[in-house]
Amino acid sequence: MGVRFEELAWRETPIGEISLRRRHDPALDADVYEVKLDDEYLMSSAFPVAEIELARLGLAPLTGETLDVVVGGLGLGYTARTALEDARVRSLLVVEAIEDVIDWHRRDLLPFAAGLAADPRTRFVRADFFAAVADGGFDPEEPGRRFHAVLLDVDHSPRHVLHPSHAPFYTVDGLRRLAALLHPDGVFALWSNDPPDSEFQRTLTEVFPTSVAHVVRFPNPLQGREAANTVYVARR
Repeated sequence: MGVRFEELAWRETPIGEISLRRRHDPALDADVYEVKLDDEYLMSSAFPVAEIELARLGLAPLTGETLDVVVGGLGLGYTARTALEDARVRSLLVVEAIEDVIDWHRRDLLPFAAGLAADPRTRFVRADFFAAVADGGFDPEEPGRRFHAVLLDVDHSPRHVLHPSHAPFYTVDGLRRLAALLHPDGVFALWSNDPPDSEFQRTLTEVFPTSVAHVVRFPNPLQGREAANTVYVARR
């Protein structure tokens, strides 16, 4: 049996106290890794299905032989690691606001994300994803660079943001700035903890010709029921 509980990392940040914890869950008979922001749970290794599907669903519509991809929000690394499993991905730019989160991966604190930091296709950019969109670019080495896909998992949902400064991104103007950083036929995919939001879907359709809200269902053994997240996939 693993350690019953261990705090692997902790840091005060501009948006609150972020921590990485490992605990042994007797119900799952496994070590579970969790990220908390203050008293809120951001993500858990017990339920990675939707984070994995964010990458799979986001890359699936693309037909190119080589893809340049942005992941907004590193977290436990499931989305970024899954994106690298697609052989077409030639570059992965991971935009993460908190240096400590990047450091978790460089120190290999997360065994299920092993190889992410060492993969030559991966480059970490310490930056606020939403400020980068507003400023017109993700890659500080190539301002205005365009990408084939942007996969975003930062806020709980478009309505439940971690910081008020994120809210303008989920408007028509914010999404138009994002779309300008995509190649023609490029994809924007977004994870949400909430059910499909009809108002946000209408906002997406004002910017992107096509958009779909995928409901991703998975078992929650801790609560003995099925859970669901949403992955929005919109294409230029």
